Amino acid sequence: MGASDHREKAGHAPVTLAIVTVSDTRTPDTDVNGHYLKEVFTNEGHIIGGYAIVKDEAHQVERILDEMVRIQDVRIVLFNGGTGIAPRDTTYDVIARKLEKTLPGFGEIFRMLSYEQVGAAAMLSRATAGVYRGKLVVSTPGSPNAVKLAVEKLILPEINHLAWEIVRTS
Repeated sequence: MGASDHREKAGHAPVTLAIVTVSDTRTPDTDVNGHYLKEVFTNEGHIIGGYAIVKDEAHQVERILDEMVRIQDVRIVLFNGGTGIAPRDTTYDVIARKLEKTLPGFGEIFRMLSYEQVGAAAMLSRATAGVYRGKLVVSTPGSPNAVKLAVEKLILPEINHLAWEIVRTS
């Protein structure tokens, strides 16, 4: 069975997602990524089952990760922010140590596509994805261009396939 067969089996049903913005400064009013993500996924027929903004503090990122994966209908948790190498960037570190299965291709392809937009600075991104407690967790940089790139080029084209793969039994 190839990828196209898997996409067909995965179907086109709405997928429930949770959105987490990691930022020391954004609020629900100024969270441009949160607004964009809610709009793009609901416009595609998907459901937003959770939303939060947390400070870039490891204990807060870990707490919200555990909270979001406990939401029964949520299949995918999308983090944005905190993936760089600055001392305040902790999102990647928390998520990387929690993932039970990693999806290295996500970060690799994201950085390749990002390179086309920002050049060598793409190497500073620690975008990652994988499975934690039966949910797909995706973590992207917090820049609006990076979020848009990840959503439009990687997540939306495979959303049902991704959601199906983490729960399929055969």
